Amino acid sequence: MWHWEIILLLLFVGSASGFIAGLFGVGGGALIVPVVLWVLGYQGLAQHPYAQHLAVGTSFAVMVFTSFSSMLGQHKKQAVDWKTVFMMMPGMIFGVFLGSLSAKYIPTFWLQIFFILFFTAVAFRTLHTGHQTASHPLPKLPGLTAVSTLFGTMSSWVGIGGGSLSVPFLIRCGFPTHKAIGTSSGLSWPIALAGAVSYLLNGLKVGGLPEGSLGFLYLPAIGVLSVATITFAPLGVKAAHKLSSAKLKKSFGIMLLLIAGKMLYNLF
Repeated sequence: MWHWEIILLLLFVGSASGFIAGLFGVGGGALIVPVVLWVLGYQGLAQHPYAQHLAVGTSFAVMVFTSFSSMLGQHKKQAVDWKTVFMMMPGMIFGVFLGSLSAKYIPTFWLQIFFILFFTAVAFRTLHTGHQTASHPLPKLPGLTAVSTLFGTMSSWVGIGGGSLSVPFLIRCGFPTHKAIGTSSGLSWPIALAGAVSYLLNGLKVGGLPEGSLGFLYLPAIGVLSVATITFAPLGVKAAHKLSSAKLKKSFGIMLLLIAGKMLYNLF
């Protein structure tokens, strides 16, 4: 049975991740994955062989609700380039399925190591792009599909909606910051849906999962987190269209560094 402290923490994190999802066009998994791992650890499951897989799958399931709410808000602001979304979507979804299939055979420790290195690299990349001018046009369909597949695969491994990759990429391709964030929110929803389905199916035949699990989805955490993220995602969208994009990108990069540092501390 969960204590009230766990529920309050999940509500707080869900609210923060929902706000961040709307603010940056991401799925919010950067916050959700570490917290689900903490909840599993609180229940004595930190060393479970599929702890990271449960955290990632749960993150995707929560993002199905979060990213949809964020996408609607960005669409109302006319900030989603739907042509780019539909061009990148097939590769993203294919990459998610590839990543989820391979993740089943990667030990939790190495997934966590990848998570830390991935977010550290993306953080520095995000901070650096704030001082760059776009100089590369959007690739043609074959190149865009290859990039999208890579983004989907990496997103699947760490349980994010892909915004931390697609936003800097779109900005580098000449998209205005708010348009890049809005378009990324449109890409996050199909990634989240494909990721949730993949982790559900790949975990159905795995034995010894915690009570309340459905495949690699941890249903109690999904229920609490989803309520909070849906509520706060529209507020993040509104804030994104009022605040300086330079400050938002800098804050996002710093947040990713802090999360990677905390996970590294917990791991060792």
